[in-house]
Amino acid sequence: MIKLITGKKGSGKTKILIDQINESVKATNGSVVCVEKGSTVRYSISRKVRWCDTEYYKVEGYDAFYGFIAGLLASNYDITHIYVDGILRITGRDYTALGKMLENIDALTGEDVTVVFTISADIDDLSENVKQFIK
Repeated sequence: MIKLITGKKGSGKTKILIDQINESVKATNGSVVCVEKGSTVRYSISRKVRWCDTEYYKVEGYDAFYGFIAGLLASNYDITHIYVDGILRITGRDYTALGKMLENIDALTGEDVTVVFTISADIDDLSENVKQFIK
């Protein structure tokens, strides 16, 4: 399941994400993973969260990001939640390609894993294949 937290820069998306991460740790018996570029969120989340920096793993672009998520899931069947802060900083601003990647990740995870992304963009700027995941 894909969920999106959208809004312009400075609108509080990361704070919402941090709160959701810490609540998930308390509520799940599985593993929680946080993915970001850099270390903005790292020190604000529970130590029980598996934190990953895409810069360390040289992840850039939509295909590389999809492969990274698929690898995480293949290596740990206990993952219940994946949180991604700033997907556009990792992959770029091609909204159509973003939508395609979200569709692929949604097909990969199904209802077993919840994947939450923050997107620094106005909802009106997003393509239709991205908007379908806004709930």
